[in-house]
Amino acid sequence: MSKFRLSTAALALAAAPALAQLATPLPSPNATVAQTIGITKAEVVYSRPSVKGRVIWGELVPFDQVWRTGANNITKISFDTDVTVEGQKLAAGAYGLFTIPGKTEWTVIFNRQSTGSPYDYAADKDALRVKVKPVALTEPKELFTISFPAVSASGATLQLAWEKLKVSLAIGVDTNGAFLAKAKEAVAAAKPDDWRTAATAARYLYDNKFALDDAAKFLDKSLATKETFGNLALKANVLAAAGDRKGALVWADKAFAAGKTAEPKPSPEALADLEKSVAAWKK
Repeated sequence: MSKFRLSTAALALAAAPALAQLATPLPSPNATVAQTIGITKAEVVYSRPSVKGRVIWGELVPFDQVWRTGANNITKISFDTDVTVEGQKLAAGAYGLFTIPGKTEWTVIFNRQSTGSPYDYAADKDALRVKVKPVALTEPKELFTISFPAVSASGATLQLAWEKLKVSLAIGVDTNGAFLAKAKEAVAAAKPDDWRTAATAARYLYDNKFALDDAAKFLDKSLATKETFGNLALKANVLAAAGDRKGALVWADKAFAAGKTAEPKPSPEALADLEKSVAAWKK
């Protein structure tokens, strides 16, 4: 009998942690939305309250008071590179996203406290405040929603929408500058036999006609490790873009020569593109 009682007690103790960890549904479920903007990652972690037949703006969420912009804990927004918000600079990092809704204008706040209770909000920790106008939704939205409805290589729209209103913020990124900084780090850290990383960096810079001097340096490092039709042809194109057509023709000849012995062979399209460029450089 004592052994049975001991076993039962042991089972009860073993089950206790499991019961303590049992999750129950939240009235305002947690959500995460992430978006890549160029090479910048933006992420928002928040909770989604429901309308439930209530009047939201001016009643449940009072006008002209700081709102936690969601439910439960602080709404957290993060960027892994520097960005602009409505044209104003915001450093890379994580922030608490707060708002002050108004009848005709909202203040959107990026606060340095990104975790914990939203009731601990302190204005002296604000990193940035911007003003935006609320706009009526064409269709009511039951759940509070944060999204990125428009995205390009250099920016995105961050939208907050609930009940009958939405507000939108323009997020800007310096994709070329961020790429160049990361490319320099990657090329510097590349292994001695890695010619591809430097060539990839140079290709992006050439395609975007940006920092061609750096593209040339990256190519020199790639070519010093291994010469291929691809990086030789790219060297020719970079020189031509910089105005050195004579040098471009020299490197184009090297690319054609490398292409004859390369395995696998360059694609017919790549060869045709270089031939077309050479014809233009000779004019």
